[in-house]
Amino acid sequence: MTETLDHIVFGWYPYLCLTVFLLGSLLRFDYEQYTWRSGSSQLLRRRQLMWGSNLFHFGILVIFLGHFVGLLTPIWVFDAIGISHGFKQWMAIVVGGVAAVACLIGITLLVHRRLFDARIRKTSSFGDIAVLLLLYAQLLLGLATIPVSLNHLDGGEMVRFMSWAQGVLTLQPGISAYVADVNPIFKLHLFLGMTIFLVFPFTRLVHIWSAPVWYLGRRGYQVVRTRGAPRTRAAMPQLEAAE
Repeated sequence: MTETLDHIVFGWYPYLCLTVFLLGSLLRFDYEQYTWRSGSSQLLRRRQLMWGSNLFHFGILVIFLGHFVGLLTPIWVFDAIGISHGFKQWMAIVVGGVAAVACLIGITLLVHRRLFDARIRKTSSFGDIAVLLLLYAQLLLGLATIPVSLNHLDGGEMVRFMSWAQGVLTLQPGISAYVADVNPIFKLHLFLGMTIFLVFPFTRLVHIWSAPVWYLGRRGYQVVRTRGAPRTRAAMPQLEAAE
């Protein structure tokens, strides 16, 4: 029974999540572009939003990049450049731990702001709150894996997760065997992580696809004026540049 469940969760479920993640994002962008946004409430509790958002985004970006590089870089690459599995494990614990703490502080501020400010809560959808709580739970699970990882400083467990993740992307059969007997906290972390990919297209997380990298090369400034205010001569060049 356990073997069958592992095969379903870690052998089949990843492909379901990735399929919904990619096709769902594409279909939503194609058919519901007006919902393709993160939604802003920055006029309310702006200082708390600033601290929470900055800490959260800093932490989540470091965590994402760490997972992406750490799990998907072929093992032979680390061996070729002389990075041992033990050193990589320590880096994951230290750097990931610092980023996770920053992210935890940030998301705590965001959750508190979203749930305990009546005005913000009224303008929040079920998805807005659910995805925050889902990320919060995933972050707590990630932090809970650190004490367990301290018992595997040789990096052997990390290699198993790398083999599993790379096996998913290369369509290898029997990949569930790599994580079949790891600590349950890791299994929960993996399952919830895959579930976030599953619900991604149906939440505000889709705005990640629209990261405004092009702003770095934008000319001019966006000019915001009150309704009915005339365009002054001084603002005209800036407006033209923005338009």
